[in-house]
Amino acid sequence: MPIPGIKQPNLIEIDNMLRLRKYDGICDFALSWYQDENLVYLVDGKREPYTMERLKRMYAYLDARGELYWIEINDSNRYIPIGDVTFWQEDMPIVIGDKTFHGKHIGRKVLEALVARGGVLGYNTLYVQEIYDFNIASRKCFESVGFQPFEKTENGNRYRLSIKKSSEI
Repeated sequence: MPIPGIKQPNLIEIDNMLRLRKYDGICDFALSWYQDENLVYLVDGKREPYTMERLKRMYAYLDARGELYWIEINDSNRYIPIGDVTFWQEDMPIVIGDKTFHGKHIGRKVLEALVARGGVLGYNTLYVQEIYDFNIASRKCFESVGFQPFEKTENGNRYRLSIKKSSEI
């Protein structure tokens, strides 16, 4: 159940090498991402690798709250998933799970596309529930598209972005 009353697109084309594909319930390939203790620490603040059961629960939770997508890269005319992102007005958790693609500004491109989607949907403000203080890459990524911290949390900050509405649909 994505955003109530809003049809989730099957694909969001970001550029000729990057797209978002609607979550389809198949997630086995993502388990290796969430077994990386360093990645899990950045996401959850704990170094406890996911089991398949926990991974499926996480995706069910995210899919029930917003538009859940696979982040996919075009590799020789074949798209391969390298991460995931969920979009709803109150949060935008994003993970680039394949380390090969860390530091290549993919997260920023994904966030820019989702901010544009928020404008199309008529949202005035988008939020991120928490980015841990120690997750410097995530903080820089969100701040690079204009998100600003506005409320201190126990381990980091909540972020928000005021966006312009768009009449394009």
